Amino acid sequence: MDDQTRIEIEAAAFRRLRQHLLSDRPDVQNIDMMNLAGFCRNCLARWVQEAAAEKGIPMTKDEARADYYGMPYSDWVAQNQTEADAAKHAAFAESFAKNVGKAD
Repeated sequence: MDDQTRIEIEAAAFRRLRQHLLSDRPDVQNIDMMNLAGFCRNCLARWVQEAAAEKGIPMTKDEARADYYGMPYSDWVAQNQTEADAAKHAAFAESFAKNVGKAD
């Protein structure tokens, strides 16, 4: 497989992951993703921001989230996020300790 084809396939897989997380499973909370996988939708938005920066394209955190979520992050939260209980917060603290600096 040539590099361009690989890049296109990887980009298509990323778009499908994004669709799955935003449209197919918006009920899965970011904190649950962090607790189980060590990353969440916000991490993906940050990785978009970092990739843009590598290409010399300035992008703020809010711009990256709006690009990733397809709307302002505050709108996504209002539409989809539920309050996490104490157990989820405790699990997040433990997960964050394992992934210091990698979570958002």
